[in-house]
Amino acid sequence: MRLGVEETLGALNAALGPGGPVWFKETRARHLRVRDFLAPRRALEARFGDDQVPERVVHAIVGLQGPGVAPVLSCAPTPAGLALQLRRSAVFERVLGAVAAYAAPTVPAAPGPRVVLHCPALRGSPCALRLSQLRAVLVADHLARALHAHRVSVRLVPAVRDPHMPTFLQQLRVDWPAASERAATEALRSRALAELTPARNAEALPPGALGRVYLKELVDERGRTTGYDPNLDSCLVTEDLLAVLAELQQAVRDWAEDSSLGLAAAPDAGADSCMVVHVVSCEEEFQQQKLDLVWWKLDDQAPLRQKHLVCGPVKVAGAPGTLTAPEYYELRHAQVCKASALKRGRDLAQDSAWMEIFRVLCVATIKFEMLSTAPQSQLLLALADSSISTKGTKSGTFVMYNCARLATLFEGYKCSMEQGLYPTFPPVSSLDFSLLHDEGEWLLLFNSILPFPDLLSQTAALPCTAPGLHITARTEMVCKFLVQLSMDFSSYYNRVHILGEPRPHLFGQMFARLQLLRAVREVLHTGLAMLGLPPLSHI
Repeated sequence: MRLGVEETLGALNAALGPGGPVWFKETRARHLRVRDFLAPRRALEARFGDDQVPERVVHAIVGLQGPGVAPVLSCAPTPAGLALQLRRSAVFERVLGAVAAYAAPTVPAAPGPRVVLHCPALRGSPCALRLSQLRAVLVADHLARALHAHRVSVRLVPAVRDPHMPTFLQQLRVDWPAASERAATEALRSRALAELTPARNAEALPPGALGRVYLKELVDERGRTTGYDPNLDSCLVTEDLLAVLAELQQAVRDWAEDSSLGLAAAPDAGADSCMVVHVVSCEEEFQQQKLDLVWWKLDDQAPLRQKHLVCGPVKVAGAPGTLTAPEYYELRHAQVCKASALKRGRDLAQDSAWMEIFRVLCVATIKFEMLSTAPQSQLLLALADSSISTKGTKSGTFVMYNCARLATLFEGYKCSMEQGLYPTFPPVSSLDFSLLHDEGEWLLLFNSILPFPDLLSQTAALPCTAPGLHITARTEMVCKFLVQLSMDFSSYYNRVHILGEPRPHLFGQMFARLQLLRAVREVLHTGLAMLGLPPLSHI
């Protein structure tokens, strides 16, 4: 079983006896020089009074064992509290001896809930897509990938119908289905006609409208007012609205086998066994609330669990608010091409291989800009060229640059090995990880590789049973993690010479370091895959 941060924290807190959690994991380099976990002094005083932590408790902590619990070297009182350090060479050995277990999501024992992800912004054309809607699309795509990775069965709605949208989504590396046929609306239309309120005062209905349904009674029913706009009163029922409801209805009722994962819906799976998550921009939320209520009114089998993941507004510094998603993509793509031409002193527009790299860098820039902020928060975009520089440490370009540096490192080792300068890579079980004593090496393992599966689980966690209409998602976590991993790797790589002189007495440390960076590479590639980004071998 893999070691885990959550498992270790759970065992440490249990060893202190009854009470809330006290221990936390250190992340800063200056603290990691002396400890890995800390139980703060004030928290211990609240638990044990002014007395010191009983010696038997300290002894129990030092001898901690259990599934997923990291081996403890020492535990001692300090002015800051109870400081604990792990047996680092043993942790290196456990983790780097099973890299695949740490570079992939934890697969749950049983399939997770069924989720319909609905992104209304995809019903239009690319040229009408506002930046706030683009943000919702990218959040929905990233969330779908995270859920799929954790064996959650996901249906994506709507199927794209605009003829230009699939090409634009392909440019953005967004994986979303295209339409095949329209869902039948006859049953919903019949129910709607029965529920319609006669037009008042000879109210003229617009073309395509069947009439109006009033929603106030439904809003007040069964506590569903939590989170709904108090101004909701009625909704105009149109053929387009019925088509939207029919597609959602079909996604819930006719849950097909997910061929990509080999998972099928349970035989007794009904509407109540799934959750519908509407990923909407803040401008779309009011209309989506109306649609929720109309669905409940017209369909007795509509899911009781409908949640809204509302993405905050996108503001652009120094630019008109009318910038569309395709215009934003073209701007970033032009900046990437310009920066590369300046760096290399020539225009690479005729080189198809380089142009593909530029497209990846453009999408990486956009996704890290759009996804690095919690989705419910306002996002401020700066459109200056500096946003795509490899020298900045917050951009997607910087992450892809370090991905390419890792590829170059391993290609350098392979070429040197083929020339006879280095031996072939020995079995991992024969490596001496006690040779890894640089603080940057522990930083990479303890802050990036070890907690990575937990981070992926948090990204895919949806509060299914939370009260109210709105939910949050941690879709910013992967981007922030990859940026920090790239910063730590870059600092280490700039300071430590990995491929040293070809002297036999140096090979042991070199191979231990290469195995560590193999793990970094695998974690980085998995994180990029969660964003729909391929690894790059050079930039």
